[in-house]
Amino acid sequence: MSEMYLTLLKGKIHRATVTGTELGYEGSITIDPVLLNAAGILPYEQVDVLNVNNGARFTTYAIVSEKRGGGEITINGAAARLVQKGDITIICAFGRMEEKDAKKHKPKIVMVDAKNKVRK
Repeated sequence: MSEMYLTLLKGKIHRATVTGTELGYEGSITIDPVLLNAAGILPYEQVDVLNVNNGARFTTYAIVSEKRGGGEITINGAAARLVQKGDITIICAFGRMEEKDAKKHKPKIVMVDAKNKVRK
């Protein structure tokens, strides 16, 4: 019998405040490297972004902000039309794993304050 693979939450940045938008950029979400590291999200990894303010949801990829520790969350490209500066978001990364590993898996959940500083 072959092993079943499941898709589970790998890492999440919960209630991050959008610090800016760049419509003219080619696409992606720019995230403070401190937050990426804490959530276990890699540069160029696919992420889902959920906008708490308006219910919009979109998929993009993470890029690393050059402003380490500044709390940057910038939505780039076409997705910039789905958010406004100051909106609250949830940023999620998912991973596929065998069912036996999934049963033991614990995602990295990062709670942030209003300035996108890690609370826990």
